[in-house]
Amino acid sequence: MEARVSSLEAELVRKDGFIIYQQERIERLERALEAAHRRSKRQAAPFSKGDPEAVPKAPGRKRGEAHGRHGHRRVPTGRPDRELTAPLPGCCPDCGGRIVHERDAEQWQVEVPDMAPTVTRIIVSVGRCSGCKRRVQGHHPEQTSDALGAAGSGVGPRLKAWAMWLHYGMGLSFARTAKVLSYLGVEVTAGAICRSSARSASTELVPVHADLVRRANRSKTITMDESGWRVGGKGAWLWVAANDEITLCWIAAGRSFTDATAVIDAGYAGVLVRDGWIVYDRYAAATHQSCTAHLLRRASEMEADMTGADRKIPAAAKAIIKDALGARNLPSAPERADAAAHCAARLEKLCARPAGNDANRRLLTHLAHQAPHLFTFLTVDGVPATNYQGEQAVRPCVVNRKTFGGNRTDTGAHTQAVVTSVIATAAKNGRDIIGYLTERARAPDPGLGILLA
Repeated sequence: MEARVSSLEAELVRKDGFIIYQQERIERLERALEAAHRRSKRQAAPFSKGDPEAVPKAPGRKRGEAHGRHGHRRVPTGRPDRELTAPLPGCCPDCGGRIVHERDAEQWQVEVPDMAPTVTRIIVSVGRCSGCKRRVQGHHPEQTSDALGAAGSGVGPRLKAWAMWLHYGMGLSFARTAKVLSYLGVEVTAGAICRSSARSASTELVPVHADLVRRANRSKTITMDESGWRVGGKGAWLWVAANDEITLCWIAAGRSFTDATAVIDAGYAGVLVRDGWIVYDRYAAATHQSCTAHLLRRASEMEADMTGADRKIPAAAKAIIKDALGARNLPSAPERADAAAHCAARLEKLCARPAGNDANRRLLTHLAHQAPHLFTFLTVDGVPATNYQGEQAVRPCVVNRKTFGGNRTDTGAHTQAVVTSVIATAAKNGRDIIGYLTERARAPDPGLGILLA
């Protein structure tokens, strides 16, 4: 019996060790699964909508009353530039019979003209002061450079604006931008476009960008986000700060607070909308709004992956966030404030619950840390509940990064940030970016009024 007992005790010890090993392995696999789910939602693949539906909807318009309005192109206003006539054929193309004219109909066609560059010769008067003997030369308002001699032949301001917009606004590489311009009748190299854009970012766009930075730091609300970038083949970070009026981009070596404060000051005192990245907590003077969409997605994924009682914690977190989002429709500010207090109390109670696995413990820890910043959108008017403005600001830059892979030099990264900020802000304010960049290149300082209202 003693031998039997000893054998069973040894077997229990062995099985206990195996159970501990299995528990540790399960926890490692759960962490790896959660990390894989979270990686799939990051900006490396920001446009993925998941697996396709098993039974997708039929393409095209819906039948019946849900068919929708029939759209058509409107007839151009004003007098046409030219008129053409499409006469009847001499006989019927089917049977050869005589055709009787019944009526005349109209068809309208809008076309671009044959494009050809305009070459301008500028006679520059050069003289010298009779007193100080200093050399002086004239300057025409349409000149973009005072260079003469070997550097006296260049492209005009509108062509420069088109080149910058095609590369930084539409995401074409410098080589493809040069190819597009060649169809306009202008032969220009990719290197020339790159150098011209760099000069613009370091000269005429400097006061524009500086004014955007000042306005962003004085704004009531700003949304910040960041995504991976590359400079010279090495890892870097693209930062954005956006609101309804402004979009700012800058490229930094890292993802630290020092990199964040390169544009948005450490003493920013407005409402900062952000995700859960811990660096944003160091904006001590700001009122914070943590993105509810990130937490809602995380809770939904955890609920779908878990079984049994473990699902209750992410399900409860999701319910609290959804109730808070629904409270945005309450008619008065006191009612919204009461809803925020009620949701905060429910969240505090949830965070005090014991968790049965590491994933739930990490979720509750994160919720407890973000709890003071989750419901600001219910107590402060004009604050979005998510960081969608930051995500939208990052999106075009990520598309461009996938096209040309980032920047080769720090100068290129600086140019990327300045020009992208100006183009994105102009688009947000409904401004003509081509006309604006053209005027900036022609005049010393036309002011910022044509960019921001």
